[in-house]
Amino acid sequence: MKDREAGLFFGEELLAWYKRECRDLPWRRSRDPYAIWVSEIMLQQTRVETVIPYYHRFMERFPTIGDLAAAPEEDVLKAWEGLGYYSRARNLQAAARQVMELHGGKFPRDKASVSGLKGIGPYTAGAILSIAFDQPEPAVDGNVMRVLSRFFDLDGDIAKPAVRAGLEKLAKELIPDGEAAAFNQGLMELGALVCTPRSPGCLSCPVMERCAGRLAGRERELPVKTKAKAPKPVYRLAALIESEGRVLVRRRPEEGLLARMWELPHAEAPNESVWSSADAAADWLAGALEAEGLRIQPVRCVGETEHVFTHLHWYVKIWSAEPAAGGPLLRETAQPYRWIGRRELAELALPKVFKTLLEEFFDSEPGSENAG
Repeated sequence: MKDREAGLFFGEELLAWYKRECRDLPWRRSRDPYAIWVSEIMLQQTRVETVIPYYHRFMERFPTIGDLAAAPEEDVLKAWEGLGYYSRARNLQAAARQVMELHGGKFPRDKASVSGLKGIGPYTAGAILSIAFDQPEPAVDGNVMRVLSRFFDLDGDIAKPAVRAGLEKLAKELIPDGEAAAFNQGLMELGALVCTPRSPGCLSCPVMERCAGRLAGRERELPVKTKAKAPKPVYRLAALIESEGRVLVRRRPEEGLLARMWELPHAEAPNESVWSSADAAADWLAGALEAEGLRIQPVRCVGETEHVFTHLHWYVKIWSAEPAAGGPLLRETAQPYRWIGRRELAELALPKVFKTLLEEFFDSEPGSENAG
């Protein structure tokens, strides 16, 4: 360790602070590895306040690993609807089935078995093993890397795997004997509440006295991190096709982004110019969807929205549309289509960008409350 005395100070002060100040979060009331696992997956890329109601509903709907493993995927996706990053839900269910098949339905306690489960990386494995079983495994996420970089005044770029590996080694060395659960949660809590990215609350920090980054006046420039690329802009045109209070939706392909979820039919415009021009957009949308087996005539643009994924920024214009003359609306197509009303909207799993649009549509349509 770079400074053993500082490390001992850090561990003692952090534990005392955490046991005194920790938030009362629902997953902290249990040592059940399943409950901790679900919470850790939900908390990836998502704020605590957002996760809490989802966590309660999910655990009520799937109280055990066996319940999750046996559920239809669509039920799992529906319970996850609105949290985003839906591959997390699919991986969670796939891993639950692994636990049932490989471990007799009991969550494993060894690092190799836990790391072998679908969707569980080094951080999640360390979090589960330390919090559920008090094993001295590090759980290093962005919060932890920031805290350690500042406290020890470390210049390594945390976007680099070698630097992350070094921080994992350091975090493991810092864990006090028999205190892995409290220590790791305290590290995460300190990063989330005090040692924040832009405005660290140094004056309320329990380890301020020995923080090398603060003493060097570098607390706001650490950690060093290569700036991530901005999400790629993608311009999409969607068709809102209505008939007797119902709307036509399609299911996404089996693999890839938002796999197997339901959505409005839409297509990517070749560039922003086509997307922005009413005549060009209508022609492009009609042609693109006809190539996929859906024959429509766009009528007018009725709204636009956007949605940011990790690597993509969707800009979406919604066009009201009618079936094209001279033939069936749907020809042979690889993707399933169906008409839905408000009832089906409450049952099917849809990405938030389309669910919000359809909720607004049904709310604005007279008599649509009984559709479906």
